[in-house]
Amino acid sequence: MPVVDMSEEDLLQHRVTTPEPADLDEWWATQLAKTDADAAPAVLTPHEPDLYQPLSVYDVEFSGAHGHRVRGWYLRPPADGPLPVVVTYIGYGGGRGLPAQHTLLPSLGFASFVMDSRGQGGRWSVGATADAGAGTGPEHPGVMTRGIASPEDYYFTRLFLDAARAVDVVAELPGADPDRIAVTGGSQGGALALAAAALRGDRVKVCHSDVPFLCDLHRAVRIGTTTPYTEISDFLAQHDALVPAALDTLRYVDCALLARRITARSLFSVGLMDVTCPPSTVYAAYHEVRAPKEITVSPFGKHTTPTSHVETQLRHLREHL
Repeated sequence: MPVVDMSEEDLLQHRVTTPEPADLDEWWATQLAKTDADAAPAVLTPHEPDLYQPLSVYDVEFSGAHGHRVRGWYLRPPADGPLPVVVTYIGYGGGRGLPAQHTLLPSLGFASFVMDSRGQGGRWSVGATADAGAGTGPEHPGVMTRGIASPEDYYFTRLFLDAARAVDVVAELPGADPDRIAVTGGSQGGALALAAAALRGDRVKVCHSDVPFLCDLHRAVRIGTTTPYTEISDFLAQHDALVPAALDTLRYVDCALLARRITARSLFSVGLMDVTCPPSTVYAAYHEVRAPKEITVSPFGKHTTPTSHVETQLRHLREHL
């Protein structure tokens, strides 16, 4: 892939190439209803109160897809009254880590919820949630092809449902303001933020999505030259018979298609030299958001954001949450 997959002028015109399934809304409504019906109350366990004072830190266990238990951290500053809360999703291969890695937002007066990613954790940060609904059949090492022959069985269907349920859980946590919920994340976390904002548009007010993954997937799996997208292309190179089913499955978890449902004020970031999540795929999602939106463009950015972007996000949260 070239250093930049499209010129800046072409990026401003590019639109998603993945065709939207006719039943996308109905299909996701069915999945969400099943997940809600299987949900049990969340359990909060205080974590190291002496270590983290004056913050309150809880180890949270809640029901995600199919009622499977998912872990998370809830960090709350010592303030009276309901607080705005930011739900953070984690990048590919990582887990929720330790509470000490997530203290910036609580130090600034925001409550923070960090969702673990089922079946991940260990590549660069620790996790604590198994993928209880692992699919059947062959798969490439990693999770990109787990259950890819069917949208109902696909790994990212479960992860998106976990992300949506996390928003519901946050709305009921002690000290959280259900009317001021933001979602945020980078790469895979950016995709989960988009998915949660689309699937729980009635609750999410602000969406931050940095260099998001899982956008314009029919294009991404064809032009992506690095992992994780090559997990899919390498797998399908060996499983020709699965190509039609796999491409159909990807349409249901394409965040550029789901982005059409987002009503939250949104802040994106993109690196024009990003070969992991090519900039055309990021713009494909950005252009589909019909709510107020902004995008931070890094001409020499790769699969990361400049340090200054943290302050851009904080200003956005202060203004809109």
